[in-house]
Amino acid sequence: MCLTGKQLIGSSYASPGNLTFQAVNPETGAALEPLFYEGTSQDVDRAVALAEKAFDTCRATDNRKRGEFLETIATELLTIEGALVDRAMQETGLPEARLVGELGRTVNQLKLFAQLVKDGSYVEARIDRAFPDRLPVPKPDIRQILIALGPVAVFGASNFPLAFSVAGGDTAAALAAGCPVVVKGHPAHPGTSELAGRAIRNAVMKCAMPEGTFSLIQGRSQDLGAVLVLHSHIKAVAFTGSLAGGRALFDLAASRPEPIPVYAEMGSVNPVFLLPQALQEHGDSLAKDFVESVTLGAGQFCTSPGLLFAIKGPALENFVQKAEELLAKKPPGLMLHRGIREKFEQGIERLKDIHGVVRVGGNTSQETGCFVSPVLLQTDAKVFFENTRIGEEVFGPSAVVVGCDSKEEMMTAAQNLQGQLTATVHGRDLELEDYAELFRVLERRVGRVLVGGFPTGVEVCDSMNHGGPYPATTDSRSTSVGTAAIKRFLRPVCYQNFPQAMLPEPLKNKNEHNLWRLVDGTLTRDDV
Repeated sequence: MCLTGKQLIGSSYASPGNLTFQAVNPETGAALEPLFYEGTSQDVDRAVALAEKAFDTCRATDNRKRGEFLETIATELLTIEGALVDRAMQETGLPEARLVGELGRTVNQLKLFAQLVKDGSYVEARIDRAFPDRLPVPKPDIRQILIALGPVAVFGASNFPLAFSVAGGDTAAALAAGCPVVVKGHPAHPGTSELAGRAIRNAVMKCAMPEGTFSLIQGRSQDLGAVLVLHSHIKAVAFTGSLAGGRALFDLAASRPEPIPVYAEMGSVNPVFLLPQALQEHGDSLAKDFVESVTLGAGQFCTSPGLLFAIKGPALENFVQKAEELLAKKPPGLMLHRGIREKFEQGIERLKDIHGVVRVGGNTSQETGCFVSPVLLQTDAKVFFENTRIGEEVFGPSAVVVGCDSKEEMMTAAQNLQGQLTATVHGRDLELEDYAELFRVLERRVGRVLVGGFPTGVEVCDSMNHGGPYPATTDSRSTSVGTAAIKRFLRPVCYQNFPQAMLPEPLKNKNEHNLWRLVDGTLTRDDV
């Protein structure tokens, strides 16, 4: 499928700029055709202006039509599956099976949001009827729904070129809310981004959505993203990436004359706690599963476990030895691009420079290109307490095992954790109850707590939370996965003493669409 390398502004391609860049195959180092044109501030202005012009029509679009629009995006993506997966393989080095699965997830989350929108209850209609005879003052008629926030800027992620990029969860949630979207594509996979953007554009046209519903801006310049975030018509930002990148966007958005929310998913080490009995009885199998989780996708998952806590003793020694043996057999992993490899190596060197942190597992051979070998390091809790940087994310196939002298020291370690996306606890049933306080500590520091298993991977469903306290995200109240993600791009509006004819449909006495509504404190589908 032919690629243009141009910016997709509404329904049209922008005129080529002066600066160009190319994608690079991380496996071979070869530059990939074609040349892609660097976006300009003028391109951003045009895209955002179209989004602002489209907003009122987008947010007023019938829920059924909006749901069908999301479903059409899913269909358009599946129509180009072969070309899309092939290009993504070239630009990321990810295997075909992984990308086919990721496309399936992308399609499924679009369909999930379509169902949510068609149901309509996501607006959370609330009705408190008037009580004119109340003393000492009458009660007015007050009704509330959630409405679309405005045009949204979405930054594509490098590690999920489909599910967290142009047509990924952030875009799906914003479009579902009725917000036009301007995507800043990740420069590591511009061809994949253009193909996905073209699929959305086709859906916009087939469903007769306004032209500014979607635009795609591409380029390597960080200044381009800054121009997008600072544009006065952008009302929210969604980002998945590094702590430095997310924090930079957050600070920019806060500096605006009108500050706007930034929903950034950033760094997390996803700690694992192995309780003594589970470690004693299942040490070998836990080591195997742990190594598989750490090395999955060369560790390039937001939920990859980077810290493990356990009480010192023969069981922990055996666990580490088994993990060492398994890691030594693991082949080098392919990083998504050279920049990620360089940051990974810098992170490992930073950890090794800490007195009391030693490398105990993984191949030591020097790899070339974008390949890296997995790394296992070990230290004890006292060193962990004295060096907060041990708890910072090193994005890639690595983990630090922290030995604790006692249950109390493990609890203190949990209390010293920064905000995380996940935390995992392995223990027998009675043992888990004995460590109940640990779970209370973790609830304050993470967005998802697991008992058993490992956190790598995120189920897309209504109850999933993919978020957590800073620095995992910039807003611990939100999620970027699951249907609750739509709330990031909605805001409440209250209507007091409105005539029935002027009320939004979900707030009228007659419940035409059979929505769940909170009426005088009772959840019901009845008419008022």
